[in-house]
Amino acid sequence: MDDEELTAWLSLYLTPRVGTQTFARLIEKSTPLSIFQSDGITLRQLGLTNEQVSWLKCKVKNKVSECLQWHHKSNQNHIVTWEHPHYPPLLKQAKDAPPILFVKGETTCLAEPQIAIVGSRNASSEGLNTASNFAKALVKRGLVVTSGLALGVDGHAHNGALLGGGKTVAVLGCGLGNVYPAQHRGLAQRILAEKGALVAEFPPYVQPKSSHFPRRNRIISGLSMAVLVIEAAEKSGSLITARYALDQGREVMAIPGSIHDSHARGCNRLIQQGAALVLTVDDVLSEIESLMRWTHDQNLVPVDLHSDKIDEKQPLPFAELLANVGSKAVPVDILASRTHIPVQEVMMQLLELELSGHIVAVSGGYIRKGRG
Repeated sequence: MDDEELTAWLSLYLTPRVGTQTFARLIEKSTPLSIFQSDGITLRQLGLTNEQVSWLKCKVKNKVSECLQWHHKSNQNHIVTWEHPHYPPLLKQAKDAPPILFVKGETTCLAEPQIAIVGSRNASSEGLNTASNFAKALVKRGLVVTSGLALGVDGHAHNGALLGGGKTVAVLGCGLGNVYPAQHRGLAQRILAEKGALVAEFPPYVQPKSSHFPRRNRIISGLSMAVLVIEAAEKSGSLITARYALDQGREVMAIPGSIHDSHARGCNRLIQQGAALVLTVDDVLSEIESLMRWTHDQNLVPVDLHSDKIDEKQPLPFAELLANVGSKAVPVDILASRTHIPVQEVMMQLLELELSGHIVAVSGGYIRKGRG
């Protein structure tokens, strides 16, 4: 994309009150370049206010110029639009995916299978070690670890991924010209040196602000197939990430802790509400294995899977129902229609199949797990 097109995308993106939905509605009618070149009358007919027209035509110019200067300052600096071939495919499917991402580092790693590890900024030493060790083991299984570069669990997850010789993605709640927190600027440089990436939806000049971090969390979950929560209080930013993950159809996992430990209450509550309880890295891999296969079958991310663990010697239960579950998500009502089995009975069979590890629930229904 040349500078003229980027200028159009950035101008529309930075115009006040042009959110994701408005942006999407506008570009359904025309291209950003065509919109940017339109006169005021046409822009108002598209639904922009007088103030927005003024911003788009004049006031946003300096901010766009700063973004382009940052973009050209280094070959590591990228402005990735919805139309860019390296826009993360999983994130693009998520609700409210930003039309533009500012990326520093390797944009290609954003399309690799990712797992988010998040947790408390004030985690215990045990929690920090758990984050580091899980991240180290997961990257050795071909996953990219994604987190928010915050102090505590986030930083140790990034560091563990690097110690494991893998890649990690850090999503910031500020512009990439103002890496926050300052204590992690060295960590950010290590991420870039190891072919990872820093990501933000905010222009490079934007300073960190408390209201930015919940918005950042939806990108962390949107980039990832699953979110693993390690130590979280009952009112925690990590739980915001988990809620976004559920809204986006992602798997949520949590490591349990003592009922007397305030750092564990958020995780325990997530498990109570249906998050997968995990104790080991193998538990995590078991939870996401079919999701990895599903994303691969949907051509979302390239991935090599390890071998299935279902016992081949056992006969398949509920063969008629199972025969109608494949690599694409199938809802319960469709399964009932195909098999002529009452919905209530289908749901009971699905529950048993899920508990036995033959299928897994994903956004939109159920997919096959293990042998096909």
